[in-house]
Amino acid sequence: MQYKTILFDLDGTITDSGEGIIHSVIYALKKLNIAVPDSTELYSFIGPPLNDTFKNSYHLDDESTEQAVSYYREYYQAKGMYENRIYKGIPKVLADLKQAGCNVYIATSKPEIYAKQILAHFDLAHYFDGIYGASLDGERSKKGDVIRYALNEANLTQLKEIIMIGDRSHDILGAKENELDCIGVLYGFGNKAELEKSGADYIVSTPEEIEEIITK
Repeated sequence: MQYKTILFDLDGTITDSGEGIIHSVIYALKKLNIAVPDSTELYSFIGPPLNDTFKNSYHLDDESTEQAVSYYREYYQAKGMYENRIYKGIPKVLADLKQAGCNVYIATSKPEIYAKQILAHFDLAHYFDGIYGASLDGERSKKGDVIRYALNEANLTQLKEIIMIGDRSHDILGAKENELDCIGVLYGFGNKAELEKSGADYIVSTPEEIEEIITK
């Protein structure tokens, strides 16, 4: 196998977290007295750093952005993180990759503490050799920075043997920033045009196709 180390995004790649994220955003917007759009318009919040999306979508200043994120986390910590489901086929793919001798990690823009809680809640944490995410203070939130952090923390240096898997453009761009190959998945929240434009090396429609690429 060319790829012996696998970095997975979490939201839109391991779990369908849309419901909890959207409900948390709606809660925050209502607390800020901002008109709530149709929920489909809030899909942009799934994946990228929250601070950036709140600030760019609603033209908030730094103080208001910080308040929005705080409100979001009020709901998310209490309920939102569990309004979530595992994509069909993911547990088997993870088990098969481990059985094949791969080292498997999470690299997510979600705060690391939440990622660990979610994976433990769904009994998936044991598949991963390390779970790496954003810092709560926002210092580490962009995907390229999270991937770099994961590589450093896990002492992963053989870049040609590492591949990143995610569903959005920032996953692909973050991988390229760190000189990694990448797989874009279509069952998450991105689309083919977005993944192609970002430069994904492979694009798949199902979790099973991930395994086919890695174990071929």
